[in-house]
Amino acid sequence: MSTRSEPGDGRRDPDLTAVMSERRQLINLAYRLLGSLADTEDVVQETYTRWYAMSRQQREAIESPGGWLTTVASRICLDLLGSARARRERYVGEWIPEPLPDRTEWFSGRPGGTVADPADRVTLDESISMAFLVVLESMTPAERVAFVLHDVFRYPFTEVAEIVGRTPAACRKLASSARRRIHAPHAAATPTAQQAGLVRDFKHAWEAKDIDALIGLLDPDATATADGGGLVSTLHRPIEGAAQIARYAVEIAGLVAQRDGVVVTVMAFDVADGRIRHIWAVRNPEKLRPWTARP
Repeated sequence: MSTRSEPGDGRRDPDLTAVMSERRQLINLAYRLLGSLADTEDVVQETYTRWYAMSRQQREAIESPGGWLTTVASRICLDLLGSARARRERYVGEWIPEPLPDRTEWFSGRPGGTVADPADRVTLDESISMAFLVVLESMTPAERVAFVLHDVFRYPFTEVAEIVGRTPAACRKLASSARRRIHAPHAAATPTAQQAGLVRDFKHAWEAKDIDALIGLLDPDATATADGGGLVSTLHRPIEGAAQIARYAVEIAGLVAQRDGVVVTVMAFDVADGRIRHIWAVRNPEKLRPWTARP
């Protein structure tokens, strides 16, 4: 991102390093709030645009530039979340958060963890798993912002309140409500290595078109959801039940499928009690652009 000095002074801002060091924090925050890489880039760009739209004197009067940037980015996200709910009501089929390429640190459209700037990265943890992001989608914008800021990024409720525009007590209730959704009773978690093994077994069974093997890997009440955005043919409603999913799986592309060098399908899995209980298949080409290497 370009920066600027005050007209005629010919110098770079002395606070440039400190301010730009907040970029990675803003990226991580915005992605968790929005579940969209493109929107995340827009939010971070807009946040810095507002910062440099102020005079040098105004910027120097801000005691905590990092706090200012986080507040502005969070409020932009809050506004976007409100408008996104309306847009997604008109979305064709199911809306699924955008998956990150590879299980490595990544951002700015460069797959496989190859980035030009170490600050342009999304730090991976359980708060960017597809299952987590899907639950976040069920929250109100205020719940989502309060929960992510407090429970994921550890901001005190006094600061969350200033961002959300509510009292600390109200923000505490919002986060508590969101927390109940996140920690609702669910099946026992499966170790990471076992999860990877199940996904590999699923891939092998899919390649062999072995319906019985696929059924054995799926929870009997498993669901599968696909997102084509109306741009490609896909399911418009979730499929329920292991047998139905297995039959559908043998007819579609694999975990990460390419056509003429372009990624056209990416699948994410939720595993518990040693079975796959949910599959998300993202096929909307607008959400898969980061998965195809740029020249």
